[in-house]
Amino acid sequence: MKVLFVFYVPSGGVHSLNRQRCLALRRHGIQADCLYYDWGAGFQSLEDFPVYLTRDDRETAHILRSRNYDLIVVTSDFTCFERFRKLGYTGKMALEIQGYGPPELARRRLVEGAPAIQAHASALLNPNTPHIALLLQEMYPSIPLFQFNNCFDYERFTYREQAGHGADSPIIAWLGRIEDNKNWREFLYIGYALQKHYPQLKLWMFEDSNLADPEEKVQFDRMVELLQLSSRLTVRSNVPNDHMMHYFSRIGDSGGFLCSTSKAEGSPQAILEAMSCRCPVLAADCDGVFASVVHNITGKNYRLGDIEHAVREAIELIDNGPLRQNIQSAALLHVQTEFNSEVYCRNFIGMLQEIVEGRGGNGF
Repeated sequence: MKVLFVFYVPSGGVHSLNRQRCLALRRHGIQADCLYYDWGAGFQSLEDFPVYLTRDDRETAHILRSRNYDLIVVTSDFTCFERFRKLGYTGKMALEIQGYGPPELARRRLVEGAPAIQAHASALLNPNTPHIALLLQEMYPSIPLFQFNNCFDYERFTYREQAGHGADSPIIAWLGRIEDNKNWREFLYIGYALQKHYPQLKLWMFEDSNLADPEEKVQFDRMVELLQLSSRLTVRSNVPNDHMMHYFSRIGDSGGFLCSTSKAEGSPQAILEAMSCRCPVLAADCDGVFASVVHNITGKNYRLGDIEHAVREAIELIDNGPLRQNIQSAALLHVQTEFNSEVYCRNFIGMLQEIVEGRGGNGF
């Protein structure tokens, strides 16, 4: 069978996920390709499978016709359903939701997309995100809903020993876009509070400058200046994904952690990447992170918007050595078992058979 994954740009967690699941599915005989509309930072690396980059109708029609996909999985962009039909595609299509922001925004998006989704979607897919699942069940009860964790290649993306870097200056890291939902303000406030406890504290932020909200970027620069954080803050943009395992390993070895402050998430790939590299995670308690971050077991959660609570949990994560080690070990095991690529392939192939062939089964 042939599958096409569609998204706006090759950047961020969706592109990382697409790379990993395409390679995993191909090991099971599924020809998996990707189509993006515009250039993104992730396009700087060649892949071992076809990756198309176009908005052009003629080029897109040629791809759809020549590849003859059994299923197209569209992440977020329900507007392409009707376009693909007009370009001649007659096969099955599924809407996948990896994010969509806070519940109220997700509801508005799903209401907006109702005509296209009802008319063209043969299935709905999401990675066990509770508020998305409830919305989909409420709004589209007649469309089959499939829920299973994303896959992660923990054998390739893993801890890398960092020679010469000990736990002398804890590094607190953040990864995302400079826009409201990723909640960069909260990260800066947490870092500002923690510097009083750790004079050698370093703050690292990883972003995609191509996707930053211009107004938010201006506010970001102002807040960094206001909080006087520039001397301890390093911002890196468009870091190749393969390089991130070295950064996450360094952060973990420093005694620091990844701080996820998002107001809403689907299934953040960056959290899995950090866990696989023995970098502990402190995450705001939005429901999309609970599949990966289990409080005091695989990571730590704090109440979104409660800086004091975040700081208390951060201090324990840095200072409590036995708890930190237990979290690192449990998090790695959690990634290996719950986000296993083989389990993902089994679930995905079972979904594919049900949608395309009209039969159940686990694909093996």
